Amino acid sequence: MLQKINISNFTTVKGKGIDTISLTYEVFGKQLFEAPVVLVNHALTGNSRVCGQDGWWNGLIGKGKCIDTNHYTVLSFNIPGNGYDGVKENLIDDYKMFNARDIANIFSKGLEVLKIEKLHAVIGGSVGGGIAWELAALKPNLIEHLIPVACDWKSTDWLKANCLVQEQILLNSKNPVHDARLHAMLIYRSPQSFKQKFNRTYNEEKNMFNIESWLLHHGEKLNKRFTLSAYKELNYILANIDITEGGNDFLEVVKTIQSNIHLISVDSDVFFTETEDKITYQEIRKVKQNVTHGIINSVHGHDAFLIEFEQLSALLKDVF
Repeated sequence: MLQKINISNFTTVKGKGIDTISLTYEVFGKQLFEAPVVLVNHALTGNSRVCGQDGWWNGLIGKGKCIDTNHYTVLSFNIPGNGYDGVKENLIDDYKMFNARDIANIFSKGLEVLKIEKLHAVIGGSVGGGIAWELAALKPNLIEHLIPVACDWKSTDWLKANCLVQEQILLNSKNPVHDARLHAMLIYRSPQSFKQKFNRTYNEEKNMFNIESWLLHHGEKLNKRFTLSAYKELNYILANIDITEGGNDFLEVVKTIQSNIHLISVDSDVFFTETEDKITYQEIRKVKQNVTHGIINSVHGHDAFLIEFEQLSALLKDVF
């Protein structure tokens, strides 16, 4: 069930004051204060419905699953402006209002309103993982287990470049959400994934290759459920992840984080690359020993964190 709290007198990183932000959330499994709390941060087109009917991470979260709702309280906030909550005042005209640190700060204030002082874990994939990193940097003693999946503590040049292409499509296309999604699917998957799935097969009925039909289907599907304003906002947040923002040194920031850090990469991810995570892991090891790096082996690229649930569950079994 969707619930709502209000965050008052919020100031963004850029210094913009907002009187009230309506922060919506859902709770699954045990009620608050009955069990350890796991915060799940959604990805770009995701929302707070992380499990149950229409849950986008059902393969990982639920009764008897890796994150077992029989034993944990699972909490998920909606990023204000993602459109899922139906809160009109959250529909943002300035899509560059929030960066990832702002969202982490909003989530932090939401936790304060809910009187949650400790989290067993924070897990998120893609931009959700970037926000998890930001929350850990903001509140170094809050999280016992930090689990960034298929993401990084920063938006790399490659990531920013792809987000710029996405932004230009969203600003200039006659069918922006649809067309941006077509491009996005190319960086969420991999050439090997496409070959395995389609292998140049042709759809005689539609008079096009099956890869073309599949891409158009995904464009139409997202166009029906996702707003242009939400896409522009989330794309901007994705392009602006950086726990060192303000001139801080990465290792100095990491040194303050008390969490056990569990990095998880996908070996075929061309969006948030395994190579970049390996560098992050080696850097963290200079100042912290309670860090691990797990790798999902898959042809499916970035989206493997939404597909390879057995591998992801195996990598996380010691945490949950």
